Amino acid sequence: MKLTAIIEKEGTGYVSLCPELDIASQGDTIEGARDNLQEALELFFETASPEEIQHRRHGEVFVTQVEVAVG
Repeated sequence: MKLTAIIEKEGTGYVSLCPELDIASQGDTIEGARDNLQEALELFFETASPEEIQHRRHGEVFVTQVEVAVG
């Protein structure tokens, strides 16, 4: 299954988020944050009931950029 991973720098590390399921993780590097999120997602799918998966799963997620005027 392919899911979205949004990773951003926070302090000295990185935070990763899967918006489809509202599951997050973190790591010291981008790769570490991605790998930890992947592990968290796999554990979620191994332990969650079908009802919980359905309840948490959002529809389509679109990630894009917007340009805004500042000042």
